Amino acid sequence: MAAYSSLFTSLHLDSLALANRVVVSPMTRVSATTDGRATAQMAAYYARYARGGFGLVITEGTYTDEAYSQGYVDQPGIANDAQAGAWAKVVEQVHAAGAPIVLQLMHAGALVQHNRFTTKTIAPSAVTPPGEQMPMYFGEGGYATAQAMSETDIIEATQGFVAAAQRARSVGFDGVEVHGANGYLLDEFLTDYMNKRDDDYGGGIGNRVRVPRMIVRSLRDALGNDFPVGIRLSQTKVNDPDYRWAGPEDAEIIFHALAEAGASYLHVTGAGAVEPAFADDGPSLTTLAKRHGAGLPVISNGALYQPEAAAAMLDEQGADLVSIGRGALANSDWPHKVRAGERPRDFDPASISPVATLDNQAAWETDNADVFEPLAGG
Repeated sequence: MAAYSSLFTSLHLDSLALANRVVVSPMTRVSATTDGRATAQMAAYYARYARGGFGLVITEGTYTDEAYSQGYVDQPGIANDAQAGAWAKVVEQVHAAGAPIVLQLMHAGALVQHNRFTTKTIAPSAVTPPGEQMPMYFGEGGYATAQAMSETDIIEATQGFVAAAQRARSVGFDGVEVHGANGYLLDEFLTDYMNKRDDDYGGGIGNRVRVPRMIVRSLRDALGNDFPVGIRLSQTKVNDPDYRWAGPEDAEIIFHALAEAGASYLHVTGAGAVEPAFADDGPSLTTLAKRHGAGLPVISNGALYQPEAAAAMLDEQGADLVSIGRGALANSDWPHKVRAGERPRDFDPASISPVATLDNQAAWETDNADVFEPLAGG
């Protein structure tokens, strides 16, 4: 286990103390109530990771307002007090099981598969996103053409993030993470073909990063300096796995701008986060975030489910933490296993097929009850 010892050292994110460097990655589970409230089943699901030894749990993307932010059927929200109150029960169980928990704040932008509040979608520009909706989240067919955001829309979206973060803090969350990755609204501002604006929010990357930077700065101003405000970033998208930023210069501008805005950490994911980001022999996005992020802690995500790969990200590429997604789905006790010298189980896609609900996972685990503790019902 000496080779993996770096995974099990402590770290602080602002004032938040973490017992180790292993994080549960945010994963969409489409298992909230129809009106966006977290359930007892979700509380059991997240608490299981805390019992399994993860140093930090990050929730699935949670919508922020009762306008345009929802993206999926049965996605949880924190857009009102009832939704916040439901999340309080999740927080209580995760804390009781021994881990801190951070809420990921998400605005779907143009990538909406379902929104119970409106049939319209918004994006930086009036663009039809490429690609197809995801069946694993109850989607089918292409995406709708979004309407271009007005200045008022941008202000209201920012206010939605702030109000949601304040609700999160009020019910006991230990921090928030802004979802700026995977093709959703904030990532759309960074993406050249989704952002064709000719005002202060479009054009060069220095302008295109303005909205993500403004949201991070607004959260920091509203929440103070001791409440962690992270941001997750990627080049690739759920609807476009081949997209890349223009080059390392764009990465430098993006990471520097978000660090300067007051982010507590940078969380990088997708292609290039672990392997070279732009060239066959160049640095990874993790390395670039560490190089240009003004010393902020960097969480790296992507195919790190084997302990040697996770440890190498800390020891060789400069990451401060690693987040585990599918490896965590197969091993809610991944840190305990690795620390004990056991090999983690392989991920089985059947556990999230045909849809990625907790009911489906619970049914799969029942069929594999010899290796899983039962997941509570909904």
